[in-house]
Amino acid sequence: MRRTARLLTGTALAAAAVGLTTAVPVYAGEPGTAGGGLTVFPSSVVPGERAVVTTPACGKGGSAAGDASAVGAGAFPLAPGTGQGEASGHFEVPPSAQPGTYEIVATCGDDERRVTGDLVVTLTSAAEQVYPRGSVKTGVGGALGPDPVQTAAGVAALAVAAAGGTWLLHRRARGDGI
Repeated sequence: MRRTARLLTGTALAAAAVGLTTAVPVYAGEPGTAGGGLTVFPSSVVPGERAVVTTPACGKGGSAAGDASAVGAGAFPLAPGTGQGEASGHFEVPPSAQPGTYEIVATCGDDERRVTGDLVVTLTSAAEQVYPRGSVKTGVGGALGPDPVQTAAGVAALAVAAAGGTWLLHRRARGDGI
């Protein structure tokens, strides 16, 4: 009986965990509003670059007023797009913008619905970022480098130590006097 209860409890918890991880995402807008959120592309920019903002929250043919004053760019218009029923607009991030995450806001013109999105300002663009290569130089292991002769000598020393330790333990177990 206890085993069945544990099995059912475990199954219920696993199903709940899966349900929580596959929940419908909620857009970053005002509570109780319908529609989509605000998309900022690219989501990470360098000061002086241009950011494009789109939102389906204003409906087909809807326009909006954008506000990027958090990053120092001020107000900008979002006009109805030509396809998916999204309003879109753009602004330039000022060269004086400091690195960080900033909230960009758009307010729909017809019903004052407000949606938000995040813009990340960095000092280097994704194309300029340098990723580490090679081994980490953290002491003797990294300082010796990939020399095959030293590697072979180290392996040989470990093999001799392992064989000697095994021989001593075997001799001690037989009682040969160590």
